[in-house]
Amino acid sequence: MLNVAKKSPDENKERQHDEKVDANEQPFLSHLIELRQRILRSLLFLVVVFVPVMYFVTDIFDFVSDPLRAQLPGEMIATQVASPFLTPFKLAVYTTIFITIPFLLHQAWGFVSPGLYLREKRFAVPLLVSSTVLFYLGMAFAYYAVFPLVFQFFASVTPTDVAMMTDINHYLDFVLKLFFAFGLAFEIPVATVLLALTGLTSSRSMAKKRPYVIVGCFVIGMLITPPDVISQILLAVPAWLLFEIGILLARMVEKPDIND
Repeated sequence: MLNVAKKSPDENKERQHDEKVDANEQPFLSHLIELRQRILRSLLFLVVVFVPVMYFVTDIFDFVSDPLRAQLPGEMIATQVASPFLTPFKLAVYTTIFITIPFLLHQAWGFVSPGLYLREKRFAVPLLVSSTVLFYLGMAFAYYAVFPLVFQFFASVTPTDVAMMTDINHYLDFVLKLFFAFGLAFEIPVATVLLALTGLTSSRSMAKKRPYVIVGCFVIGMLITPPDVISQILLAVPAWLLFEIGILLARMVEKPDIND
């Protein structure tokens, strides 16, 4: 007699879920309608959050500019006529987007999750949560660790006969660039795990490319940070360490039959 291996309850549940996903095919028009609803819902939520953010935008700008103002001998300036209005408005827009990232990702997840298999959902949820947390951690690292050192360095190298008076619009563009740079750099563990999960590469293959990754971290840090060694190192070293963490996580989730 042949011994037929019985599937566990979890395997049966996963199979039933995947069969339901395959059978539940919706017309293309229904997907467009749902996408429209979720986009409108997201825009409405952005507007709702934007109103109180705009009300407190002066306090928010004081908080964002505090690392630089601590090094300035005087006040910041506005060199353009509309800067006193446009700069706080732009800050309010970006602050609203940063605050609503979890809700926006939730809407995106609600749109794509019905078409995912159960195994894909089990990995997607931790990846979405961890990517959001890591992005916020990257911004916090930039504000509390990078900004004080960078602005102190710039203030120390300012010629004695030059008054350091920074334009508010240029400063906002500068810090937003660093926020995005460090936020994206902290996503490296998520990227390495995704590469391992999809089978595009393996942890062993990524470990072999470590020297190229280290050089790439410093090159990217040189290109997207201000022209000083401090900010370059403060971006490159954490990016390299996060890559090492990503390799460790990839070893835990990758398929055992991957061929390099």
